[in-house]
Amino acid sequence: MREVMTKSMARNIFYGGSLFFILIFIGLSWDSHRYIVNTSTNAETLTPSVVAGKHLWEKHGCVNCHTILGEGAYFAPELGNVMTRWGVNDDAEGGFDMLKGWMDAMPTGVEGRRQMPNFNLTDEEYRELADFLLWTNTINTQGWPPNDAG
Repeated sequence: MREVMTKSMARNIFYGGSLFFILIFIGLSWDSHRYIVNTSTNAETLTPSVVAGKHLWEKHGCVNCHTILGEGAYFAPELGNVMTRWGVNDDAEGGFDMLKGWMDAMPTGVEGRRQMPNFNLTDEEYRELADFLLWTNTINTQGWPPNDAG
């Protein structure tokens, strides 16, 4: 082997190394995507109501205060397991009643505490948001949140 590296040797090492790591990155990305689609989500249980609830979540910027599955702001409680905390795991009507009652009570007016705004949602929007939160409650979160309190 030569003692001195030529420009062509350096170029070949650069391109070879770059190609190697790009292929590694693509392979790991594909594996992560495959794992998420096949293991973590419940895509077969998605309904138009769940999708509409997700759109409401985004439209009203709930992620600006709440987290869902660890993503979002940590100002307000985690909502990925809120239906479990409320005890309405698979009960769509119970989830609707709990969510509507809780959100209609906002803002509470407690002195010195920032309040959640009242979004004046319709019953259909409450139902869609409850369906979305019930659906997120069924996702394999691999142990998130770390405790039941969210």
